[in-house]
Amino acid sequence: MDHDILIAGGGIAGLAAAAAFGAAGFDVLCVDPAPPVTTREAAGADLRTTAFLQPARTFLEEAGLWDRLAPHAMPLETMRIVDAGGAAPQARVCRDFASSDISELPFGWNLPNWLLRREFSARLNEMAGVTFLTGVSATGVFTRTSEARVTLSDGTMRRCRLVIAADGRGSTLRQAAGIGVRTTRFGQKALAFAVTHPLPHDNVSTEVHRTGGPFTLVPLPDHQGRPSSAVVWMENGPEAAALYEMEDTAFETAMTERSTHILGPLTLASKRTIWPIIAQHATHLASERLALVAEAAHVVPPIGAQGLNMSLTDLATLRDLAVAQPEALGSVEMLDRYHRARFTDIRARVAGITALNRASMAAAPPLRDLRAAGITALHGVAPVRKALMHLGLGVGRQGVSGPE
Repeated sequence: MDHDILIAGGGIAGLAAAAAFGAAGFDVLCVDPAPPVTTREAAGADLRTTAFLQPARTFLEEAGLWDRLAPHAMPLETMRIVDAGGAAPQARVCRDFASSDISELPFGWNLPNWLLRREFSARLNEMAGVTFLTGVSATGVFTRTSEARVTLSDGTMRRCRLVIAADGRGSTLRQAAGIGVRTTRFGQKALAFAVTHPLPHDNVSTEVHRTGGPFTLVPLPDHQGRPSSAVVWMENGPEAAALYEMEDTAFETAMTERSTHILGPLTLASKRTIWPIIAQHATHLASERLALVAEAAHVVPPIGAQGLNMSLTDLATLRDLAVAQPEALGSVEMLDRYHRARFTDIRARVAGITALNRASMAAAPPLRDLRAAGITALHGVAPVRKALMHLGLGVGRQGVSGPE
């Protein structure tokens, strides 16, 4: 056997998986067709950010990753929901959900994705039991009851006990295993970029809801001496494409208006990236010797910081099962337990975020008014508000535990 585990995909989830299983004592190979882009200004840099919610921190600590991230992490102490669904982009309803209502800790901590790739890959380089191989991808897998044989794009083959598919929403290994997906397309795209602004964000993450989807400002450390935030701006496809091509000054005017001026005039502080928005989940999370995780298993619109946090729950669940019975690594029983532990939660969260996204996209005035009334009602009842915050954090989910 060449390795205990082969991980296909060196994105954030794949790198986190390699660190977690390596820290648990397994021999791990992680492969990806391209080296990670680890600087902000480099071509191909992922300018999105990830908010690690409370339960994720325990997993990152156990993987030996948190100490690397903590100096760069921006705490998220308040989630602010703004409805701007009137005739003009002005705040009609503004409600704050404070982490202090349910915890002594922030809801989570925000970090740039390019920095995560830098720190995660640096962690793998210092781990004796982990090999991170770039320039090659997993192109096929042949399984038997006792092992998997993975073909790589360089023509070589590796034998292992468990294959983890972390190779994205179009997963080659998921398709090779014959596992289907259920996909919802919204006709939306999302723009991601960084801004500076004159008003401090005060560690508040803000979602401004208006027809087309939410405009989300997430706190970042100061940039060139000014307060800074990461932005994800969801719009219908043609409008998003036009915004992506817009000249910088006009774009800054448009984004400031769309933000309802909540942090003052916004200044573009990075390049813009754009990608399509879908919701998707696999019809099964495993097959013989193969487990699906992260976007190979589920994709959600970028609302409520759910995507990567769901992925880390996948990894924690799978790792805990492997640690509990290392002799059963990759067995039918282990992978059946993984599917049962995660599938219901994944399906429910994909459905819930799909519904939230459709509500955010609502264009008809009665539906916009209903959305505004719903925000007010949910915030106004303390037990409901706290229950929603706990649900959003995913506290108590299988495989990840964290402080409340």
